Amino acid sequence: MGGSNPTDHPAPPESPTPPAPPTPPVLLVVYGRGSATARGVLTAGRRLCTAVFLGDLGDPKVAADLAQLPKSATVVDTSGLTEEQLCDRAAEFGAAGVITFSDHLLRTAAAVAARCGVPFHDRATVEVLVDKFRQREALAAAGVQSTACRTVHSAADLGPALAATGLPAVLKPRSGAGSVDTCLVRSTAELADRYAEFTEGVASPAVFVLEEYLVSDPTVVGEFWGDYVSVESAIRDGQIRTLAVTGKLPLAPPFRETGYFTPALLPAGLADEVVALEQRALRALGIREGVTHTEIKFTPAGPRLIEVNGRLGGHVSDVLKRSAGTDLLALALRLALGAFDPPEPVLALGADCPKVAFQYFLSPPADGLAPGPGEVLDGLHHLPGVDLVDATIDPSWRADWRAGTEWLIGTVYGSVPGHPELRATVEGIHRTMADFWS
Repeated sequence: MGGSNPTDHPAPPESPTPPAPPTPPVLLVVYGRGSATARGVLTAGRRLCTAVFLGDLGDPKVAADLAQLPKSATVVDTSGLTEEQLCDRAAEFGAAGVITFSDHLLRTAAAVAARCGVPFHDRATVEVLVDKFRQREALAAAGVQSTACRTVHSAADLGPALAATGLPAVLKPRSGAGSVDTCLVRSTAELADRYAEFTEGVASPAVFVLEEYLVSDPTVVGEFWGDYVSVESAIRDGQIRTLAVTGKLPLAPPFRETGYFTPALLPAGLADEVVALEQRALRALGIREGVTHTEIKFTPAGPRLIEVNGRLGGHVSDVLKRSAGTDLLALALRLALGAFDPPEPVLALGADCPKVAFQYFLSPPADGLAPGPGEVLDGLHHLPGVDLVDATIDPSWRADWRAGTEWLIGTVYGSVPGHPELRATVEGIHRTMADFWS
């Protein structure tokens, strides 16, 4: 007789196979010298994306940065590749986004983004972001701000350019960053000398611009503080969201930044005025995607634009994260991947921003100076609010103003309860450093 064996039991149903975790989207990082380190990008992108770094390993600084990444990181050497070859290589990764933190790589990043079909500054927008002359032209054409500016291709252009700008004027590379080879000129002779210094012995000299000097009004925020600020914004499909207004310490000659702090210290209503000007400029330049860093100066005629940068501002992410908890670098990565979730803007001290975070740059007050003994810097650790002194002392190092904001030996990091406390700490740093440079 047929039948079931009473000792037989039906097999238990198979447990369903758990779904595989979603594959993180690929973010192409067009990497070069800029406002974020490779390790910083990798850390900010953890659990968010798979970062693929496209970098020119023929550049010693870039090669050294990328060599610090774990072996599991994907690095593509772009040295020797044409733009078409680089874009073809980039397209193999099926990327969801593209980002760069380097001014001189904005054109490359735009080409890669176009090839991969992901949002980024379009090529026309990139041209006004990396070309100081074209940016001035675009802002004037849109009625945002007219600033006298002329290109200088050779010494023969100096006279006509100076006739348009008047004195004093600012001489700088047409495409550049970090105040490199940027100076104030007060006479025809000084202009000729500086231009000769920048171009002498150079096989293919850069094109420079000479532009009107924006006269400062130190009464707006007080002479102790810098006479300018930066505005950080996130833009998605043309929608602009302000992230923060960053305060500055006074420039060192000729145009070297000496430090940042967040939030800025501004009279009532001025933050709104600054943000309104910044947003008019972003729209005039056609910026529809990404994170921007816009510098604005206080003048007797009111706030005026220094320049608009189409990438994250250097050092800003650190002070904003420590003051208000906003991770601007991670936000920039999310934005590149299609998310748009900016927090409330950081404009003043309050519940959302309970302290002032700062960075002070250890740069010399004049050219040709040498660093002193390291033990002098030990005194900085005892100042109120100082959390870290990150400095490298090379006795053979000498100051060179032409290097711009790279002309420093380190940075002091810290945070304090308010702006009066920040002033006291900065004054303490000044006293300590007066005994350091020789």
